[in-house]
This record gives sequence, C-alpha cells and structure tokens, in this order.
Amino acid sequence: MTPKGAACFHCSEPVPAGVVIHARIDGRDEAVCCHGCRAVAEFIAGAGLGDYYRYRDAAAARADETPRPDRWSAYDRPELVERLSTAEPGGARSITVLLEGLRCSACSWLADNALRQQRGLRDVSVNPATARARLTWDPEIASLGDLLRVLEHVGLRPHPLAGDAAGQLAVLERRTALKRLAVAGFGMMQVMMFAVPLYIAHTSGMDPGIRELLRLVSMLVSVPVALYAGWPFYVGAWQALRARGISMDVPVSIAIVLAFVASVSNALTGHGDVYFDSVTMFVFFLSLGRYVEMVARHRSGSVADALARLAPVTARRLRNGAVEDVQAAELEAGDELLVRTGEVFAADGVVAEGTGRVDESMLTGESTAVAKDTGAAVHAGTQNLGAPLRVRVSAVADRTVLAGIVALLERAQAERPRVARAADRAAAWFLGRILVGAAVVFVVWWFVDPSRAFPATLAVLVATCPCALSLATPAAIAAATAGLARRGVLVAHSDALETLARADRVLWDKTGTLTRGLIRVEEIRPLAGHTEAQCLEMAAALERMSEHPIARAFIDPGVATTEATAVEVHAGLGIEGTVGNRRLRIGRPSFATGLAPANAAIAGVDGESWVCLGDSGGLLAAFRLTDQLRPEAAECVSDLRRLGLESEIVSGDDEDAVSRIAALCGVGRSASRLDPGRKLARVKELRATGAVVAAIGDGINDAPLLRGADVAIAMGRGSALAQTSADLILVRDSLEEIPHAVDVARRTQRIIRQNLTWAIGYNVAALPLAALGFVPPWLAAIGMSVSSVVVVLNAMRLSRGAGQGRDPGWTLRVPAEAA
Repeated sequence: MTPKGAACFHCSEPVPAGVVIHARIDGRDEAVCCHGCRAVAEFIAGAGLGDYYRYRDAAAARADETPRPDRWSAYDRPELVERLSTAEPGGARSITVLLEGLRCSACSWLADNALRQQRGLRDVSVNPATARARLTWDPEIASLGDLLRVLEHVGLRPHPLAGDAAGQLAVLERRTALKRLAVAGFGMMQVMMFAVPLYIAHTSGMDPGIRELLRLVSMLVSVPVALYAGWPFYVGAWQALRARGISMDVPVSIAIVLAFVASVSNALTGHGDVYFDSVTMFVFFLSLGRYVEMVARHRSGSVADALARLAPVTARRLRNGAVEDVQAAELEAGDELLVRTGEVFAADGVVAEGTGRVDESMLTGESTAVAKDTGAAVHAGTQNLGAPLRVRVSAVADRTVLAGIVALLERAQAERPRVARAADRAAAWFLGRILVGAAVVFVVWWFVDPSRAFPATLAVLVATCPCALSLATPAAIAAATAGLARRGVLVAHSDALETLARADRVLWDKTGTLTRGLIRVEEIRPLAGHTEAQCLEMAAALERMSEHPIARAFIDPGVATTEATAVEVHAGLGIEGTVGNRRLRIGRPSFATGLAPANAAIAGVDGESWVCLGDSGGLLAAFRLTDQLRPEAAECVSDLRRLGLESEIVSGDDEDAVSRIAALCGVGRSASRLDPGRKLARVKELRATGAVVAAIGDGINDAPLLRGADVAIAMGRGSALAQTSADLILVRDSLEEIPHAVDVARRTQRIIRQNLTWAIGYNVAALPLAALGFVPPWLAAIGMSVSSVVVVLNAMRLSRGAGQGRDPGWTLRVPAEAA
C-alpha cells in the first residue's frame, strides 16, 4: 500500500490517492505516480544506470504516459537525416540535440551512459549547462531514430536541431578567441617573471650577460602574443582605416606595434629599453574584454533552441487513405494532416474532421485549452490535447502565425541600435583625439630632444590605453552577474543591469508569471442539497478517467475516491459516466445539463472558468477553475513599488481572471485579451512617454513584448523562445528575487560610475605626466595595470554583496562516478 502523501520515486511529484503503481528497482518496489514513470525507472535500472537516482540533485521531469505511435520513425529517413545532421569523416553523421527535462549533471551522466551502450555510436557529449547533446554515429549501423528513442526511454525529450552555419561559425569564433586569450595570458605571466628583475637591474648590480639573456627570452615569449594573440586588433585596425574610420583597434594596434618593434630592435642591438611586459599586458587585458563582449553577443541573437521546441520537424500527412511521415518542409497548402493526442501542429490549417481541445497558450496566453470543431482554425506550434484531428493545411513556413510572432520579435529587436550608434560616434571622437595628442607629443619632443620623442609618445599611447575604461563596466557587470547567479538570477545580456537600474514601469504577463500556470478548483457551488466534499468526490471519480490537464485540478490526495464505470469522453465537452448508481456528467455547463429533461442552467457560471456537474435531475455543482497565484507575487509587486516601479498586467486571458489577479497582487492597471502585437503596442506607447519599461513573462506570446521592452525578464520554466528573448532569467522559477535584482542593478551602476571616475582620473593625471616625459613606458604600463586591478577589486565588492542570501539549490554537482 502506498503511504498517503508519498512522492514518486522518479519525478518526486505526489502520488495521487488511490493510485498503486510500483517500479521494480534493484529488487525492491518503489512507488511511482504513473505508468510512464514506472516504464522510465525500470528501463534506467534495467540498463545498469541505477546510480542516476543516487547522485541526482534535482527531480526528473514527469514521464509521458500517453499511448502514441512511434514518433521517431521519420528520423530513420535518409533525406531527413541528411538535412538535420552534419557529415563527419569516415561516413559518420553528427547532430546537436536539445534535451528537455535535463535538470542536473546526473541527468547528463544518465543520457551519456545510456547512449554509449548503443551499437554504432561513435561519440557523445552531453552539456548539462546548455541541455544539449552532440551525437556522432555510423548510419550504416545505427539510426538516428534509435538514438532518440533511447533518450526518450530514460525520461528525456529530445529535440533535434537542424544544422546552423551561423551557429557553427559562432562556436569556431569562441574557440579561436579562447585560444588567443590563453596564449596572451601565459605569455604575460612569463614575461612579467623576467621583467621584474630587469626593473631593478640598475640597482641590483645584475651581470650584463644575464640582463641581455632575460631581454632575449622576453622577446621570444612575446612573439606569439604580439603576432598570434594580437592579430585580431591588427585586422580590426586595418579594416577601420580602409573604411576611413577610427576604431578602438587603431590606437591599440599602434601602441602594440611600436612597442614591440622598438623592443625587438633594442633587444637585438643591446641598447635602449624594452617594453615586452607592456605589449603582453595590453594584448591580454584587451583580449579578455573582447572575449566577454563576444560571448554576450552570441548569446543575444540565437532563437534556434526555442524554435526547435515548438515547430515539429516531421508531420503525418494523409494521402490516398494512408498515413505517411514527411518533413514539415514538404507540406503544402491543401495537404491533410493527422494530428494525434499530445502532438504539435506542424502548420496552420483548419479542422477537417474531429472535435477536441487545443493548447494555444504559446500564442494567446490563455491558460485553458480551446475547443476546436470542424472548420476551426489551428496554428503551428500549438498542441492537440483532445481526440485525434484531421487538419487541412492553409499556411506553411513563414506564412504561419508562429512565423509572424518571430517577425514581431525581430522587428522589436531591430529598434534598439540607436544607443549603439551614439556610443560608436563618441568612441570615434575620443580615439581621434588620442591619436592627435600622441602625434603632437612626438613632434614637440622631436624638436626638444629627439631621443625622448619615441618613449614619450609610447608612454602617451600606453597611458591612454582604455584598459581600465573598458574593464570599468564589464568588471562590475560580471561581478553582479556572478552574485545574482548564486541567487538564481541569470543575466543573459550585458546591458540588462544598466537598463534595469533605470526602469520605472513593469509590465507583467499573468499566466505562468504572476500565477503558477497550474489549474485548480477555486470555488465550489453545491446545488441540490449536496456538500462541497460530496460534489468534489463525484467530480474526481469522473475526472480520474481523463488525461486532460483540467482533470488534475480535481484529483487531490486528501479526497476519497469512488470508482466510475461506463465512462464516455465527449471531446471538447466533458465526461459522462456512472458513479454508484448514478449517471453523471461533468464539463461545460450546457453539456452537464444534457441529462436533465429541462436543460436548466444557473447564472454566473458560463465561460471557460466554470465546470459543472450534473445528472438526470439537473445541475449538482459548479466549480470555478483558476490558475494559482504565486505566494510571493503580491509582496514582489509591493517591493517594486517601494523601489519606484509601478506595475501593470498585460495578458491574453479573459477579463475576469486578469482583474482578479490584479486585485490580489495590488496592481492598479490591467489589460486582458491582448495578442502579441497589442502587447508590443502597449510597450511602445509607454516608451513614447519616456518610461523605461521592464517586461516579465514566460510564454511564446510574450516574446515580442520581452524584445520590445527596455529590459526583459523570463521565468525559469517559461518557454525557450521567451528565455531567448529575455535579458534576465529567473532560474528558480520564483518572483522573490526580482526586487533584489533591481537593487543590485542600481548598486552596479554606482560601482560603474566609481570605476569610470577612477579610470578617467588616472588617464587625466597620467597623460600630461607622460607627455612631459616624467613617466617612462614601463611605468605607464604598471600604472595601467594598477588602474585595472583597482577597478576589478572595486567590482568584487559588488559580487560579494549581490550573492548574499540563501543558496538557491540549483548549483550543478557532478558525482564522482559520473565525472
């Protein structure tokens, strides 16, 4: 007997009362919540991978127990495999797969070991941080479909990603930049080891032979730093000059080339000073800043992951009475598709045959599935929750509603570059003055003392090198980002904190953001003399026979269960069955009264929020269903108001549901029934008044809203497209850290201002001293390094402050056996 309140061995969700299902694991019976979890748990244990349950630090996703045909057979077709995968040496193929449900490092260990047991697999690499797996296999021995089935059997839902040339170029760019950064870092450390003795050579009585040896060794170590690690600066400077412009690379390249050439000449002739330490420090610190910028740029532009979770690659087309699996790209307007229960629509169309309910929350924000009858429109990316449907395709590819949402997203993103253009103009003005100033210094010293012209000019270029200036902002942002990450807030875009600090208006999505996205019974209206408990018991007996999401609202471990017999499911309407000796119906009000001779109804219970229970005598009860408000939502809104941010709800849900949530949260203004375009229009309206808008959402329909806002925050369990559109992601799926993030953002701006003041003050003080010849190049390099260290240490104060608080509990921990 399963104990009351027991948790599922596989997914840790509560085992419903009356459900007695056990999985046989290592000779013992473990309670599970459904047959899907039992199948996955027994497969994992049977494959010798039971250690997964010992070392995981997060519960697995609930397994899918919906009976359905093999969904992976289409991936055995050579033409589809060729389109999705990349050719490798020796006839092998490789593909990147997103793993939905991968929540910890133990999950990645499980996927890795399960795949390695398959014949024909050449290599597999699973990254728990990005939830991706890279598979390389021999198509002559194993099929892609077989490998995807293995991942599904261990409780993960694979989403194959089509080959993306831009993504591959981004990976190559990151790897190359990281190698250059490593060369610069190691070179700088080695040269500094030799430079310190040279600094004190004049006072320590160093032997001239040793001195020359150290100079020559420093030259050899500096060669790969200057020529390999510094190459991108030279290319950037050349391209800027060819375009008749000045970029940051121009003064940097001039300083590096002058210092390196002069140092090589002096080292070979044995006369004059060498500046190899300055060269290596320039290249390392600047390369580090460039690498951080590059990573942020790559992360901000990709929507491939999100689209892989939405649009299916294959579809079931009906032709000449037979069902064939085809690529979604092969579909044309007029084709007929068979979409079974739980499957996602591959194209826009109309229902040709069948009735059911479709989850359109990714398009409209509706928390309740929408009934679909013959002639009703359905859209690509939405999910069929009811009976199988025959759909006649009306739009494919870029003509679908989903493609329109992506177009809105891209249009909103394209409206941001004004600040970047202003920054480029300011940088060009600043850099031009640096070069003019260095040239003036050289000319003046040429007439005063030609021997000091070059050292003074080089010192000016070194002193004005924007190392501390370039670190002032990213160092503070990196420190704040690390601190927020420990609190469960991921910063996806580098400018997010700056904008969040200035935000004065918050636009909230309702479903899944202010609420949990879990439907529950909010109100029971008993009729005909029954108590609430009796009504709920009868409803639960019927709903237990349904797999519809609404059914879970009635299944509560604390409610006794009666067996229902002769159950009939009426798609899009409700359920009919016998409980005891009574024939009952539960569903839409009009359906529930269908057994009564006079179809009487009661006022105030019409609409998607109400479900009614009835028998031959009329209605027995009405149940109002709502989405549960997050317990921290009201406090979060209140804290934001104290910080000066007013809140507003923009939702696609019905007016009553939105107004109720607004009242509970203390939000003064709300708007309902808004599609993605109208949400974006509201953002533009507020921004036109001068407001700095922060948007918080979780659904695909929120993606244009998030992209159009000044700063966007996505829920951790929200859609992949919403997260891709976000500037910050709440990993813990809780709102309580949002006010803390605002506070950290504002403190970050104070730290940045302090860093900029210090960096500019150092340059202003060092520039005249260097120009007058009081600061030699080596001292200017030391000053530049000290300035950079001061900036970083100041930023570290922010990291310690931002990270204070409890451990969010999601840090990855790798078991010893899996490492």
